Amino acid sequence: MTQSPDTSALPQFSQLTIQGEDAEKFFQGQLTCDVTKLGLSYQAAAIGNLKGRIEFGIWIKKQAEKQYDVVISADCADALQAHLKKYGAFSKFETSAPTPIYPCVLDNVPTFSHKDDHNMTEDTQAWMQCSIATGNYWIVATTQGEFQPQELRLHQRGGMDYDKGCYLGQEVIARIYFKSAPKAFLHYVQGTGEAPSAGDKIDKIQVVNAMKNDDGFTALVVARPEQLAESDLSILDLPAALQVDVARPK
Repeated sequence: MTQSPDTSALPQFSQLTIQGEDAEKFFQGQLTCDVTKLGLSYQAAAIGNLKGRIEFGIWIKKQAEKQYDVVISADCADALQAHLKKYGAFSKFETSAPTPIYPCVLDNVPTFSHKDDHNMTEDTQAWMQCSIATGNYWIVATTQGEFQPQELRLHQRGGMDYDKGCYLGQEVIARIYFKSAPKAFLHYVQGTGEAPSAGDKIDKIQVVNAMKNDDGFTALVVARPEQLAESDLSILDLPAALQVDVARPK
């Protein structure tokens, strides 16, 4: 008898639509990216906490004038909705209820779709594989507040803007960028054995996302280079834009 694939470890995502007179202004004071530069393609971005760590990892696009679509891990959607309600209490915008959206790969790019044709295990697995290989991390409930954006190379993916003004956690994030640099940062690795879960640690190496394959697992991890050198993990190549130094260019 053919065994059904285990879908319990597959990520699920939700979309929230935010629209209204103050939507752009509100998001500009919340997100790490410059909201005025958003278009119809999903941009990875983040909402930080006051410690400068990522509370909500999102993808956002400007669907229409004064309307933004936000994609987030489904287990963080209710918390994001509560956050928007709290911080946007005096702003003029409406937030939709979370609705399912499906991860898929289109033109070799990990993205999302509302089409039922993409609500398939193989689509999600392809998205995971492509995302891990390209540094397209996803934050889940267990990793909220764990990572600083620069550690995850978000600034190298257009998801951070250091000139747009204040947002949640901006003071800490800017201080790290302009005055220092993370000692541990995102790597793409291959390991043996069972795939770890998001947030797990392999010695001092912290797992962001992982996926089982025939040879063990591939993963995105945050680690110091010397920690990886001392581990049994093999370092694989991220895209060229994510291979450069995480520190601010001199």
